Amino acid sequence: MHIKTTKCNRFCLVASVTNQEVFDRPEAQANFEALFRPFDPEVQFQYFKSFRRIRISFGDALAAAEARLRLHKSDFNGKEMRLYFAQSVHIGSPRLEPPKPDKQFLISPPASPPVGWEQSQDATPVINYDLLCAISKLGPGDKYELHTATPTTPSVVVHVCEDERGDSSGPDDSDQEDKPRPPRPKIIQTRRPDYTPNVKQ
Repeated sequence: MHIKTTKCNRFCLVASVTNQEVFDRPEAQANFEALFRPFDPEVQFQYFKSFRRIRISFGDALAAAEARLRLHKSDFNGKEMRLYFAQSVHIGSPRLEPPKPDKQFLISPPASPPVGWEQSQDATPVINYDLLCAISKLGPGDKYELHTATPTTPSVVVHVCEDERGDSSGPDDSDQEDKPRPPRPKIIQTRRPDYTPNVKQ
C-alpha cells in the first residue's frame, strides 16, 4: 500500500511571478534577487519559466521565514508577488522500487535465474500396464469395463469389433495381394441450381 505524505521544506520558498520580464531580462532577474540577498547572501535561485515560478533556496530556515513574512504579496515591477514554502510529496518509498520478483521469471526470463531456482525434471509418463494387458487378451465380441458406473457417472466399456471377413486373425500380406481391391466409391457432385435472370421491362 502506497502512503502519500506531504512535507514542508522550511529552507525553500516558491515565488509565483506573473511578470515575464524576470525570466527573460537579466536586469529584472538582478532586481528580483536583490530583494532576497539581505536575508541570506548565499541564497540560490532557480527559474521555471513554463510554470511562472522561481525556487528560492536559503541556508537558514529563519531567513526563509523572515523573507516570506516581509515580501509575501508585495509589489514587483507593478505586479503582486506571492511566496510559498516549497513542499515535497512522497508516495510510499522515496525511491522507485522494482516490482516484487514473485513468478516474474516465468513471464519474462531475466539474465540470471533467481536465487534457489532449480530446473524441474519432466515427470515419467504413467502407463497402465494392467489395462494394456487386459486389452491385449480381448478377442472379437469381448468387452472390457474400464470404469464402473456410479449414481452420477456412466460406465466406460471397450468393445472389440469383429473382423468383416469373420476371421479374428491378423491380415496376411500374401492374401491381400491376391485379392483385388474394392473400387473406391464415386463422389457425386452437388448439382448447381437453375438460375433464371430477372429481366426488367
